[in-house]
Amino acid sequence: MNRDSNDTQPVKLTGEEIAKHNSRESCWVIVHGRAYDVTEFLPEHPGGPKIILKYAGKDATEEYEPIHPPDTLEKYLDKSKHLGEVDMGTVEVEEKEVDPDEEDRQKRIARMPILEQCYNLMDFEAVARSVMKKTAWAYYSSGADDEITMRENHNAFHKIWFRPRILVDVEKVDISTTMLGTKVDMPFYVTATALGKLGHPEGEVILTRGASKHNVIQMIPTLASCSFDEIMDAAQDGQCQWLQLYVNKDRKVTRRIVEHAEKRGCKGLFITVDAPQLGRREKDMRSKFSDVGSSVQSSSGGEVDRSQGAARAISSFIDPSLSWKDIPWFQSITKMPIILKGVQCVEDVLRAVEAGVQGVVLSNHGGRQLDTAPSAIEVLAEVMPALRERGWQDRIEVYIDGGVRRATDILKAICLGAKGVGIGRPFLYAMSAYGLPGVDRAMQLLRDEMEMNMRLIGASDISQLNPTLLDTRGLSMHTAVVPSDTLGKNVYDPLVGPKEKAKL
Repeated sequence: MNRDSNDTQPVKLTGEEIAKHNSRESCWVIVHGRAYDVTEFLPEHPGGPKIILKYAGKDATEEYEPIHPPDTLEKYLDKSKHLGEVDMGTVEVEEKEVDPDEEDRQKRIARMPILEQCYNLMDFEAVARSVMKKTAWAYYSSGADDEITMRENHNAFHKIWFRPRILVDVEKVDISTTMLGTKVDMPFYVTATALGKLGHPEGEVILTRGASKHNVIQMIPTLASCSFDEIMDAAQDGQCQWLQLYVNKDRKVTRRIVEHAEKRGCKGLFITVDAPQLGRREKDMRSKFSDVGSSVQSSSGGEVDRSQGAARAISSFIDPSLSWKDIPWFQSITKMPIILKGVQCVEDVLRAVEAGVQGVVLSNHGGRQLDTAPSAIEVLAEVMPALRERGWQDRIEVYIDGGVRRATDILKAICLGAKGVGIGRPFLYAMSAYGLPGVDRAMQLLRDEMEMNMRLIGASDISQLNPTLLDTRGLSMHTAVVPSDTLGKNVYDPLVGPKEKAKL
């Protein structure tokens, strides 16, 4: 780079210089006030070259920011392609076209309900749907195919009924427990969800702060918008975090990620095993959100159909050859407890015990993978008797995720034998609508619900929750809820969510 006459400071690049490099043959972009030559990277970009070329010779920061961790270019683009600082005063600011959808969204944001009007986790979802950008909402809310499993995840909890005990001293209620040896204040954790900055500019670090305040565990996602180190750095002293891992085709990359996580103090390795490829999430696909990428897979190439929505565009690096034969290798590279995330039948839980892993998460990926896969709570009701029959119930910790919206859902899972439950989308929605105060309120609502419902079922301590408190006979009935069914709307008064402020 050129230097000024005193040879003290590099001369900043100008917008005019960068604008000349606006083609496939020579493609420069500006991100956070620095210029990068991404010409050779175009064919490798997991989101495809089209979105980069759209910003060739221009400032791409606004598009880049919600999707990529801040250290992406530092880690994955050769240093010779880092061109230096840009005099942003010389960069032409393009006049944005008026977007009627965005104007309407801003009006809805101005009228959004106050936080105190959210009385349960579903309320946050209703508000988020109204105020989020369409593409972000489509990515967060979509499920696979007909979204039957996504709906069944929550509906299945409604098929389990309590058998409450009376005249139990419940003046003091203790809802604390342990997960993989860590003492936590409530039996749930913030499970891994991708691309947090689509919902809020600060992304996953908001979830870190919320988890810290309520002393619950956060699982850090492979496909976070914030960098792994950024999320770890946001944690308070003693705060427990786990790593969710999508296994890269390049095992050197995978090993580097695992070893770094252990070195930074992660207390559990959750290997996602239900995603040899990502499912068809048609709501996401219809949003035509094909312009995304991620730091993790940028080093591994791997072609993917760019018209398939955000989910597939960011996942081309995932290894479909991952198998049981790989478990000993993972055990050889880390001392962290290994948990298989995405187990969906009794047979695989038994095999996991035999493989010597420390835990499983019964999960169908939030209904985003195989449609008509069973709900986690249904699988849990089959798994725990099978483990007890063999005397294996203490050889492995069992967790579930998917569809948890009420403290009663959590209590039902604990009664059946789960050590804890993962909650994902509700905290994303609370964050997207209200930031950290939203996440804080969502967790507090769960705490309040849990203490109340523990008293009402006659248990003063988590250790007292057991299968005799439940009637699970209805679980075997599989039902596909048809979204277009209007019977409830025509006959019953629907439950109402929080109301918008009045128009001025």
